[in-house]
Amino acid sequence: MAEGGIIGKLAQALQAGGALSAWIGLNEPGVAETLAREDFDTVTLDMQHGGVDFVGAARAIQYVAAAGKPSIVRVGVGDFASASRVADAGAAAVIAPMINSGADARQFADFMKFPPLGRRSWGPRACQALSGLTGPAYLAAANAFTLAIAMVETREAISALDEILGTPGVDGVFVGPSDLSIALSHGAKVDPQGPEVAETLGQIVARANAHGKFVGLFCFDGASAKAAQARGVKLCSIASDQLLLRSAARAELKAARS
Repeated sequence: MAEGGIIGKLAQALQAGGALSAWIGLNEPGVAETLAREDFDTVTLDMQHGGVDFVGAARAIQYVAAAGKPSIVRVGVGDFASASRVADAGAAAVIAPMINSGADARQFADFMKFPPLGRRSWGPRACQALSGLTGPAYLAAANAFTLAIAMVETREAISALDEILGTPGVDGVFVGPSDLSIALSHGAKVDPQGPEVAETLGQIVARANAHGKFVGLFCFDGASAKAAQARGVKLCSIASDQLLLRSAARAELKAARS
């Protein structure tokens, strides 16, 4: 296996062209593992709006790794301490919401990257085994394959986009289309697939490309993910565990009652 082991697979997939992610809000590692055994490239565990807590995330990272896949964790707003903890637990990447300035991005990167790039405290646990590296070898390589992904979802973030993208240690940005649509409409509507979001997404992709960084996007279905990839988005989710359960249940109930 290439350097970085299971953890390194995410950076490799993004460099090779892109990654499709399952999105997990249920605090049950078996759900994450079940979707990891499908053809997803990675699994995202949501500690912000989902029900996943730290123990659930740490366990799910191991379950997903058993399926040969890397995990991403979205932490809560400003919860950079948890970013370091889930990195120690073996997360290949952390998504931090509401990064609205260069200063926010710098603080996030400090918790995600070891010196000299950041100030991440030394205490790696499961991440060493999942990376296939230990001690000095892990320290030397971890910054390259443990990814820091800043969410841009407000007018402030769009205004500071070049500062955020230019922050050493920030590897990419992730667009939250629902919050972005609320921000762009000054709170008038939630329209994650509307024209304003689509136009702004194009601008974000162009600026990220100029900085040599990647863009991720929460997508509500496979067709939206395919369209986003065609526009240069490298990391796309496909729905969520609850959305997939509900859509499958509705389809089967309709078939049974038709």
